[in-house]
Amino acid sequence: MTTQLLHRAIRNGSVALILAVFVGLGGVACSASTKSAAPKPAPAAHPVAKPSGGGASHGPTTGGATTHGPTTGGAGSHGPTANGGGTHTTTTTSTHTTTTTGTHTTTTGGAAGHTTTTGGGHPGGAGGAHPSAIHSGPAPKGSHEQVTKSGSAVRTRPNGRVSDVHDARRGMDVHHGLNGNRSVMVQRHDGSRLYAQRGRPGYVQRGYSYHGHDFGRRAYYYHGHEYNRYYRGYGYRGLALSVYAPGVFFAPGFYGWAYNPWRAPIVFGWGWGGSPWYGYYGGYFAPYPVYPSAAFWLTDYLISQDLQAAYAAHQEAGEVDGAPSAAGGTPILTPDVKQQIADEVKAQLALENSEAAQTAQGQDVDPGSSGIARMLSDGHPHVFVAGSPLDLTDVNGQECAVSDGDVLLLQTPPDANATNANLVVLASKGGNECAKSDTVTVQLTDLQEMQNQLRATIDQGLQDLQAKQGNGGLPPAPPSAQAPPTQTAYAQIAPPADPADAADIQQQGQQADQAEKDVTSEATQDSSTPPSGAADAAPAAPGSNEVATAAGPDANAAVPDAAAAAPAISVSLGQTTGQVQASMGTPTRVANLGERVIYYYNDMKVVFKDGKVVNVK
Repeated sequence: MTTQLLHRAIRNGSVALILAVFVGLGGVACSASTKSAAPKPAPAAHPVAKPSGGGASHGPTTGGATTHGPTTGGAGSHGPTANGGGTHTTTTTSTHTTTTTGTHTTTTGGAAGHTTTTGGGHPGGAGGAHPSAIHSGPAPKGSHEQVTKSGSAVRTRPNGRVSDVHDARRGMDVHHGLNGNRSVMVQRHDGSRLYAQRGRPGYVQRGYSYHGHDFGRRAYYYHGHEYNRYYRGYGYRGLALSVYAPGVFFAPGFYGWAYNPWRAPIVFGWGWGGSPWYGYYGGYFAPYPVYPSAAFWLTDYLISQDLQAAYAAHQEAGEVDGAPSAAGGTPILTPDVKQQIADEVKAQLALENSEAAQTAQGQDVDPGSSGIARMLSDGHPHVFVAGSPLDLTDVNGQECAVSDGDVLLLQTPPDANATNANLVVLASKGGNECAKSDTVTVQLTDLQEMQNQLRATIDQGLQDLQAKQGNGGLPPAPPSAQAPPTQTAYAQIAPPADPADAADIQQQGQQADQAEKDVTSEATQDSSTPPSGAADAAPAAPGSNEVATAAGPDANAAVPDAAAAAPAISVSLGQTTGQVQASMGTPTRVANLGERVIYYYNDMKVVFKDGKVVNVK
């Protein structure tokens, strides 16, 4: 009954009910006795983002050990590419939309005329962006996008530099970040997905089925080290989300010990004093002087891991951010913001405890409860911590970046059918990063990945915390909290990694170079080839921003002719995955069900068996 009650509390977003149930599950946390401690009253109920009421521990202050009442988530599969008989160009400026035969030019973003908004800033995160073959997010104002006849695409920033390349033939997306790095995502013919980024871990994700549900195993590789993470597939608002699924679960006593306040605040020495990353980010982050509970220790662990990853990428890949000087003053990451992170950490601990109890009873965890679907519907604000660099757009359509350790706040959920959300920047590092208090548009797939990274890092910290309990100033955990974690059944049956994966990730740099060269060359050739009937088109008026329409005054008459000239797209039984992608483009989602693989497109799904088409629906 307790497990069912806690699960219902998680689904409904009721913090009061969650904390009440933890009276029974986590009372052992306040004692280091060899006997199981009697349950102790849980903290008073309060909203996650701005707790109020008595009993809950607040983040430590510079005053020392006193505690007092509180004061304050690809990576989904990429969408299908455009195919057909023309070059499609999108430019965000201040004009309106016109069309020519064979060449489609869209100009958006200004006050004059009706346009499709591509620069973000929709109240409530409305997802009404212009359809695009580029999947890195809403197009910033002033950007230019060209889709080739093969369905590949190039997007350039207002300064003319390439930001994104989509290679339809290779199933590859390349993004050049504002921080100077480059990331590569490849949807491969066998249904697996490869991700590579200079100076950071890369991974290969392979799908499999467990209890009839889609799962994915990501094998990460970094400096010769391999580690694995697991994800549950979840369809949400037309998106294919990968929701983090813990590879191991701890005993209930350990979650209680980690969730509830310790008997007394402790001082912990992290040993970062001589670390270059710590000095580099000294103006952004400072650890708590004391820790009243594991949630605050895990908060510092989370932020420190993010900043160490960012610093390593600076050294290896030349990434840049606006890391502030450590010359005195209060760090940018204020105690108030850190308190909100600690509250989110506690909520995630409660969530994972519920999932562990469900799993122990042989129940399947609902990914809708585990991921952002719950967070967008529970009526509470939520903070998200960036776990990797990400380029966003603000409400004015201007592009800005966030990087590891930056903090965003979701105050209100997006509209019911939106695939983006508007968040407020609580903390960033300056430079080309999104400014504090800016409202930025974040794709829900990216928001899910932020939550995934947060949960994965918390789990990593929990393992470290259990290994170090009783040492370095940490209180000893009671015996009920010292049992080793248990691997989940879906992790045990996951398909093994391919020994060639690490080498494949390393080779993506050269393949991405060639893809960018090929696509930009194709785009140049397409744009230099005049469309049919262009010679008869009337010239645009001098000084006009309007593109002249083809075939005289009846522009609409030319559009059906161009569509009729485009080659028909067909899928036949027996075709390979490569042949289908060459014809249809990259699928919006891929389900790998063992011997069967399903490619999902907007209006159909293609079923493969042993690599060949056996059904089209």
